Amino acid sequence: MTRHAIITGASRGIGRAIALGLAGRDYDLALNDIAAQDAALKQTAEEVRGLGRRCVTILGDVSKLDDCRGVAAEAVSGLGHVDVLVNNAGILRIAMIEDLTPEIWDQTMAVNGRGVFQMTQALLPHLKERRYGRIVNIASLAARTGGPGQSHYAASKSAVVGFTRVSSMEFGQYGITVNAVCPGIIVTEMGMNNLRDPERVAHFEKVTDLHRLGQPEDVVGPVAFFASDDSAFVTGQALNVDGGIFYS
Repeated sequence: MTRHAIITGASRGIGRAIALGLAGRDYDLALNDIAAQDAALKQTAEEVRGLGRRCVTILGDVSKLDDCRGVAAEAVSGLGHVDVLVNNAGILRIAMIEDLTPEIWDQTMAVNGRGVFQMTQALLPHLKERRYGRIVNIASLAARTGGPGQSHYAASKSAVVGFTRVSSMEFGQYGITVNAVCPGIIVTEMGMNNLRDPERVAHFEKVTDLHRLGQPEDVVGPVAFFASDDSAFVTGQALNVDGGIFYS
C-alpha cells in the first residue's frame, strides 16, 4: 500500500534528501516550504515525479498557524489522506548570547519550535480519525550539546525533543508514533554555519567516529525507519544521527 507523507522545508538540504528518499521507497508526497523557496521546491517536486511518485507542492510558513492549517488541509485534499508528517523546516542564524536579539530568538523559536507544534496540531485530527500516523521531527545534535553562537538554536531543538516525548504520550492511544532525529554536522547550506573554515571541518572530521562529515542522504534511513511500520513499537525517541560525535 502506498503511503503518503508531508515534508516541511523540503526544497533543499535534508528536506530535499528526505523527499527523494521517501519517493524511492514508494511514498507519494506533499512538499512544503516558504514562498522564497518556490523555485527550488518545484525542482524537488519534479525530481520526485521523475521517480514515478505523485507529488504536490504547498507554500506556507510553519511559524504561522493559518499556514500550517492550510498545508495540512491541502495535503489531505491533494493526496487523499496523509500517513506521515516530517517536521523538517528550520532556521539557524549564528549569534553569540551577548549579541543575540529578542527578534532572532523569537524567530528561531517560531520556526523551529512552534512550527513543529503547529503542524502537528493541524494534522492531528486527520491522523486521529484514521487511527494511524507517523510523526518524525527533525531536531539536532544541538539539542544534546550546542555550540557557541547557537544558544537560541539549541534551545529550540531541545524544545523539539521535549515536545516529541510528550506528544508520543498523548497520541499513542490513536496508533500514532512520534519520534525525533538529531542530525550532527551535515553538509548543507545551514550546516555550513558549523564549517566556516578548514580548521572547523578538520575538527569535526576528527571528533566524529566515522571521520567524515554527514551528507543529507545520511539522515534519510533513520527518517524512513520512523516513518514505516518497522518502527511500530518505537515512539517518544530521539535518535542521534551524527557519525558518533555524541553518546546518550
